[in-house]
Amino acid sequence: MAQYSAQLDGVFGALADPTRRGVLRRLGRGPTTVGELASEFPMTLPSFMKHVRVLESSGLIQTAKAGRVRTCVLNRERLAVIDHWLAEQRQIWEERTDRLERFVTDLEEHQE
Repeated sequence: MAQYSAQLDGVFGALADPTRRGVLRRLGRGPTTVGELASEFPMTLPSFMKHVRVLESSGLIQTAKAGRVRTCVLNRERLAVIDHWLAEQRQIWEERTDRLERFVTDLEEHQE
């Protein structure tokens, strides 16, 4: 459970920044080089590389270097951590609303 929580924290932390979300949105269309990605954002390459490192350390992207070119690829499997968490939250809230509905229905039946 602690490992899952740490993974979730890392993924949500990486997603907390609009630049990193923009990188993921772009990589959703396919792999691209760091240079091409960086050209889409108004910052220096060293600043942009900090975002790439955060995304890579969270597991959301993978990078590979061939010569002097570093290519980034979205790791779609890592998004399953978010999907799993959202499914848990959805189930919790559905159970709560079901209990509330039963309570209101029972209350109405007893008042009639």
